[in-house]
Amino acid sequence: MAKLVHYAGDVQGVGFRATAAHLAHRHPAVRGWVRNLSDGRVELFADGPGDAVDAFLADVRERMADHIAAEDAADRAPDDTLDGFRVVG
Repeated sequence: MAKLVHYAGDVQGVGFRATAAHLAHRHPAVRGWVRNLSDGRVELFADGPGDAVDAFLADVRERMADHIAAEDAADRAPDDTLDGFRVVG
């Protein structure tokens, strides 16, 4: 299972990407990436077993709730080339 999530709100300059990368360590089955977008949103790709991806995204949502005004998630094809979780771009 893989999800591409866009977060809007006060999500840049608040440690969102570093927090997501840190939280990913608590979910070792999840791999993917997170990056800032030029329009002020943050984009996150999470891939792994469905329950692990859901738990990881719930952790991100809970930890960064004060900064997220909107969240848009879409299912994507898994990416078997990924190894670990990192901040990109």
